[in-house]
Amino acid sequence: MISVSHIGICVSDLAKAMRFYCDGLGFKETIRYKIGSEAGPIMEIDGDIVLNSVMIRKDSLNIELLDFEAPKVRRADGRRSMTLTGLTHLSLLVDDVDAVAAKAVECGGILVKHTRTKMDQGDFLYLTDPDGTRVELMRLNSGPVPTGA
Repeated sequence: MISVSHIGICVSDLAKAMRFYCDGLGFKETIRYKIGSEAGPIMEIDGDIVLNSVMIRKDSLNIELLDFEAPKVRRADGRRSMTLTGLTHLSLLVDDVDAVAAKAVECGGILVKHTRTKMDQGDFLYLTDPDGTRVELMRLNSGPVPTGA
C-alpha cells in the first residue's frame, strides 16, 4: 500500500508562513515537532540540526512547514523556473480566484499578476508564499480535477 503523507516546504520565517497558509489559504495547524540532529541522515544534513516542524492541513492535503534554527536557511533567488526539474508549484482549487488571491496577498503572499490566464478550462493565477514558493489558484469550468479514484 502507498498513500500520500505530506509535502514539505522550507520557510525562512515560520510566523509569516503560518499567516499565509493558515490565515490566507485556510490551512489549519495539526501538530508541531522539535527535531534534532538525529534526522541528519534522512535530510542529508551534516552537523547540528534544530528544526521546528509544523504540520498544517486543508482537506486531504498535509504540508510540513520546515523552520530551521540550525543550519541556516538559504533563500532561493527569485521564483524557480517552471522548466527546472523538481517540484514546481502547489495548486489549489478555488471558487473565486480574485477573492482567494486578495486574502492571500493580505496575509503576505505576492501576486504574480502577469500569470492571470482565462481559457476554456477555467481561470488561473499564480502567487507566491513569502519565500517565493509558487501557489496556483484555479477555478475550473468543468468542476474538480479527476482523481482516478
